[in-house]
Amino acid sequence: MSGTGTAARTDEAGHDLRRSLGFRDLVVYGLLFIAPMAPVGVFGTLDAKSHGAVALVYIVATIAMAFTAFSYAQMVRVVPLAGSVFAYARVALGKEAGFVAGWMAMLDYLLIPAVAYLFSGIAMNSLVPEVSRWVWTTIAVVVTTLLNLWGVRAAARVGFLVLAMEIVVLLIFVVSAVVVLARDGAERGWLSPLSGDGTQGAFALSAVIGAVSVAVLSYLGFDAIASFAEEVTGGSEKVARAVLFCLALAGVLFVAQSYLVSLLEPTTSAQLAADPGKQGTAFYDAVDVSVGTWLHDLVAVSKALGAAFAALAGQAAAGRLLFAMGRERRLPRALSKTDSGVPRVALLCAAVITLVAAVWAARRDDGMDHLVSVVDIGALTAFTLLHASVVSWFAVRRAGGPAIWWRHVLMPVVGAAITIAVIVEASVTAQVVGAVWLAIGLAVLVAQRGRDENTPRDENAS
Repeated sequence: MSGTGTAARTDEAGHDLRRSLGFRDLVVYGLLFIAPMAPVGVFGTLDAKSHGAVALVYIVATIAMAFTAFSYAQMVRVVPLAGSVFAYARVALGKEAGFVAGWMAMLDYLLIPAVAYLFSGIAMNSLVPEVSRWVWTTIAVVVTTLLNLWGVRAAARVGFLVLAMEIVVLLIFVVSAVVVLARDGAERGWLSPLSGDGTQGAFALSAVIGAVSVAVLSYLGFDAIASFAEEVTGGSEKVARAVLFCLALAGVLFVAQSYLVSLLEPTTSAQLAADPGKQGTAFYDAVDVSVGTWLHDLVAVSKALGAAFAALAGQAAAGRLLFAMGRERRLPRALSKTDSGVPRVALLCAAVITLVAAVWAARRDDGMDHLVSVVDIGALTAFTLLHASVVSWFAVRRAGGPAIWWRHVLMPVVGAAITIAVIVEASVTAQVVGAVWLAIGLAVLVAQRGRDENTPRDENAS
């Protein structure tokens, strides 16, 4: 531990990652994982829940997630290690808390890519129905895994091209929407995306907050940037800036597109609430009616490719988490092996687990529902431990010098309150799966403690 309060580590050859990423690469990975048009799939649900105030929902959700992004920025500066929240909690709260944080984050990092791969398979199947969606899903896993095995820099370059395509499609949508609104006017009131459409009664703050608990899930993935802390050039400050910038940019994109599509939406929020079957396609339906099916198809293709590369970014982050936990002997040591600076063993392990989950879900009619219901609980639990790590490191241990109360106490405490509130609002299925996964992790932790107590200390081990 250095005298400045910065946690650092060196490791033997064969367990090091190659530093090759710049600020742009970090933002690319973050936006790929989030997906610039993430509101497309959940717009109808948010519109129904918020009584039409979808843009306001995303404004509040961006502010809510900013507390978590701020805590990441604080910890990555002092613990610039792969493994993200696993490393932060390990250093600030102890090895046991670090394992729990990493274990819970693992649930998120392994299953979110599976959801994205499945979404890509479904989208491609709708375009080429002769090929089963599980086949498309498998192809997406294989292609993106090969890119990740090639190296983080190569994957970032290809990812940048895909991200650029997604941004172009989003800009086409924005321009088309503005043209239609200028020519034909809005279907709803111009302020309705911020105040509600009035079809479910007066503005209700509780309805907006309820929708926020769903909307924050659109942002999961920006935190993956922190897992590349050992592969960035120029220091951890660049990682901190990338985390904050990525969240802010995603927030702007989400608010802008949700505002525009709300004005184009001919179906009221009350009608969507009364007919949940229409919620999943509400964004596409609004585009079809106002702009045309050509834009619908363009968005669908963009989402298919974007989902596959969102999974690429998620798989890369999962590989870094497994690598870090293997290096600290919390998972099998073989996971920490690198080849030319690439954690290929960890990446292959993550790819196999994700492939099994994605193909299993692709072969079931209710597969998507099962996966989506559980992917978020792990990340939210890890976020809560992240906020606790900030308070412990800066305010309790004072390892970073005198604590600044608003930065090191107020912000993380509010952030933890938000993540806990979202966990409470999660589905019962997600809570049960999260509890079972946590129980398994605690059992593994107890077994590891017994092993450590009975194993002589290896001076060369980490």
